[in-house]
Amino acid sequence: MNLGEELLRIEDLSVHFFTYAGVVRAVEDLNLTVMRGEVFALVGETGCGKSITMRAVLRLVPPPGKIVKGRIIFDGIDLLKLSEEEMRKIRGSEIAMVFQDPNTALDPLFTAGYQVVETLVAHNKKVGIKDAWKRALKLFKLVDIPEAEKRLHSYPHELSGGMKQRVVISIALSLNPKLLIADEPTTALDVTIQAQILKLLKELQEKYNVTLIMITHNLGVVAEMADRVAVMYAGSIVEIADVFELFENPLHPYTRGLLGAIPSVTKRVNRLTPIPGTVPNMINPPSGCKFHPRCRYSKSICKLKKPELKEVQSGHFVACHLY
Repeated sequence: MNLGEELLRIEDLSVHFFTYAGVVRAVEDLNLTVMRGEVFALVGETGCGKSITMRAVLRLVPPPGKIVKGRIIFDGIDLLKLSEEEMRKIRGSEIAMVFQDPNTALDPLFTAGYQVVETLVAHNKKVGIKDAWKRALKLFKLVDIPEAEKRLHSYPHELSGGMKQRVVISIALSLNPKLLIADEPTTALDVTIQAQILKLLKELQEKYNVTLIMITHNLGVVAEMADRVAVMYAGSIVEIADVFELFENPLHPYTRGLLGAIPSVTKRVNRLTPIPGTVPNMINPPSGCKFHPRCRYSKSICKLKKPELKEVQSGHFVACHLY
């Protein structure tokens, strides 16, 4: 795979939530680079900070959350230094997001077509209403919505879950963004519709050469879709590698644990091995490496010092004292 130039770089990003119970360190000192034109997967257990990291890229961290430090460089621009008005121009037109639940992403009071038209007109004052409706129809056909012309005038409650997600994808693609973030876009859908949506996203990514970031905890989706993978645990990246390298040679004990907990289609496994313990409380996380209470390879240094993310093989980064 020949990767293009760098499109997104996240440096030392920390996102904290200031609650009555204490400060939740949702993302801590996170570093990440995404190349132009690739499919990049962000993987980890529920609650590890995947969605919050990508919401920080869009500067849509919900209160009481705050980006407390870091830099987010998108196409050469530090997004954290932009005014809210400048950031509004980038959301949708440069960076778009397909949210996890289409039921909450769509406004129930407006038709599906109107919500695409609204996006087009809001970002480009030169686009007329008639042209916007024509563009909406083209987008509905592009994402394979049946009876596209009729569905333009349907309200969200009149659409199936799969069709709603296709509408959300058409809104995200309406302004030809450079970066598309898909936040577990198949979670609320049944298995056959999941496969259709993933196939659609892959085809659209290849057709328009959009950089795609997939947030997921499904390693099957990663194997099918991704070029590179970052594994996230308790607010930090613990491993980054090419998708084939990660599945063939996982280095971090957490990555090995994730892969050991899923069935194999190529070899017989008598017993799956779950990861012991639970995700730590991020108000009072473990010292040193946050995974050490659940790690069978834990040493004394793991409790004292947080490991740095280092390149141990070409393109393969890991944050672990074993390496």
